[in-house]
Amino acid sequence: MASNYDKIAKIYDLLSRLVFGKYIVKSQVCLLKYVPPGSTILIVGGGTGWILEELSKQYNTGLIIDYVESSAQMVALSKKRWYGDNAVHFINLPIESFTAGHSYDIIITPFVFDNFNPDKAGQVFKNLHRELKTKGIWLYADFVYNENEGRLWQKLLLKTMYLFFSLTSNIETSELENMERCFDNRYQKIFESWFYARFIRSQAYQKL
Repeated sequence: MASNYDKIAKIYDLLSRLVFGKYIVKSQVCLLKYVPPGSTILIVGGGTGWILEELSKQYNTGLIIDYVESSAQMVALSKKRWYGDNAVHFINLPIESFTAGHSYDIIITPFVFDNFNPDKAGQVFKNLHRELKTKGIWLYADFVYNENEGRLWQKLLLKTMYLFFSLTSNIETSELENMERCFDNRYQKIFESWFYARFIRSQAYQKL
């Protein structure tokens, strides 16, 4: 069964702000400068939809966006957002069940792969990779923890987060997958930034 945030959708942004302040938002907004005008975009797991408003501040029109989110409550909240005259298609499906039928200029995966076990993470990555155009841009943000370099409070926070989301949202894993290896030899990293004492990383990749 896919993870689902229905139970906590209405308080998700509040919880995020209480724990991480504005860093979850900043880690995604800093990537949006790599979205060209007129782009066809796939957003995976966009949550409550605030990212649509940020994109529309940048481009009020001309974007075509497929917004794939497994939580019906998150989709309902996202539909209430302002997204200008951009064309947004809301798709209430787990990303592992979604097939686009066309390719994208931009793929955005904010805090998505931390929901999956290694096998599913790899399969989802392969599926998305096929749907991104050559020279397309993949905007990626997620938590990072290295056992050798990470801090104790990060380890404890990560364990607490996984316990909470396993109880409320059916998260199927308890460990962060190293997704950088998936991008190796297929993409060129064009941007990287760190937040929250290097617990959150933002990256932009261009498909080779």
